[in-house]
Amino acid sequence: MTATVHIVHAIDTEGPLYESLEGTFERLREVFGVSDIIPTHDNLKKLQAGHFDFGDNTSLIMEALSSHRVSTLGSWDQIDEMLTRVTHRDYREKLLDCENSGWVFNWFCLDHVGFKNNPRRRDMGYHNIHDHYLSLIESQPNSRDTLQWHFHPISTYRDAHRCATHYLRSDDIYQVLCRRIIERGFFPSCYRAGFQAERPDSHWFLEQFIPFDISNMATDDTTDIDNSIDFKNGRSGNWRNAPHDWSVYHPSHDDYQTPGACRRLIARCLNLRNRIGNLTQEEMDRAFHRAQEGQDTLVGLCSHDWRDLQPEIDLVQEFLVSAKQRYPDVKFKFCTADEAFQAQLSESEMKHAPLKMSIEYFPEEPGVDVPYIKVTADSGQVFGPQPFLAIKTKSNLFLHDNFDFDTKPGIWYYAFHGDTLPINDIDVIGVAANDIQGNTVIELFRPSIK
Repeated sequence: MTATVHIVHAIDTEGPLYESLEGTFERLREVFGVSDIIPTHDNLKKLQAGHFDFGDNTSLIMEALSSHRVSTLGSWDQIDEMLTRVTHRDYREKLLDCENSGWVFNWFCLDHVGFKNNPRRRDMGYHNIHDHYLSLIESQPNSRDTLQWHFHPISTYRDAHRCATHYLRSDDIYQVLCRRIIERGFFPSCYRAGFQAERPDSHWFLEQFIPFDISNMATDDTTDIDNSIDFKNGRSGNWRNAPHDWSVYHPSHDDYQTPGACRRLIARCLNLRNRIGNLTQEEMDRAFHRAQEGQDTLVGLCSHDWRDLQPEIDLVQEFLVSAKQRYPDVKFKFCTADEAFQAQLSESEMKHAPLKMSIEYFPEEPGVDVPYIKVTADSGQVFGPQPFLAIKTKSNLFLHDNFDFDTKPGIWYYAFHGDTLPINDIDVIGVAANDIQGNTVIELFRPSIK
């Protein structure tokens, strides 16, 4: 029997991105090493037309500087105009899937925090982008769009237009998640890596908390990556050894690119009208062929909200129509990330009871040495070794900490004492976790101190 192609449009949702002419030429220098051309509009047009000879890089530079790629949306007004077009019901339903449903957007929202330099005029602050897209979703109750999480590790000089690969250099990753849990009641089940870049520290961080990862951009032809300074030799998004056959895999402990026995699932997500790792008609046909052979197939599509999404969606729909003509028995479905990943789980994994958790507080009293909380997975099973613990103090500090483990699985403790912090300094405690199916549970607790 044929299976289904699950289409997941994953948008790196970063808000406005202003790029000056000088910024475009700076990018040209950093990506391709071209530094001897004066930044003028005339020279930009010549570069786009291929009037300069850079050998094998000429066509790559033309692609990188195409009008779609240099036309960034530098204000919320520009982004909102674009969003009004692409999220309108008429546009969503221009092409319907096998269930007669329209296009689905998965907004992977980034917080621009911890940065000092902001030449691209990013929207700085916690929740700014998350809240903007939450309002969009709430204004369209008939859509199935979802919010997820995207993160850019802080670069050495804290430039907001750059993305490092060391996640644990600063506390920002914990600040973002702690605030999202406590202030917005949100915790992600799916993740996209900034610049598609993962390393051992982020690999092991994700293994603790997030079951679904849609960052793999492996392709069988790596010419575009090998000729780009910012990606060659394993820089940034290094997925050269990862599966590129549309399979979804559990990574190995020491190498996120190699299938192994870790918990989370990693899916492939190719770029749309980008300079590297692009989706093509051939790639879409491969996905349909895989489904025809009986394997449910997840096709990830990567965009950025600071580019016009309409030409990118139009291109995908052309690919879908063409692939459907070649494989008429194969169904395709526009999906949320969770839905698509769930189709990759085994029957036994899907039979697990949904996760439910509870928090019990034990105040200091005779028989209790120090106050503590007990967290229990009342049903289902937490993905990873422990839930995520977020704490807000009365002085407005946000802290993440580890739990203590019980002798039985599914029970954790956190005690308030000199090695942690006093209970009378606690404003809110947030406990968040996913299960293997991507069901998310958040419990908030405010201790009542007499």
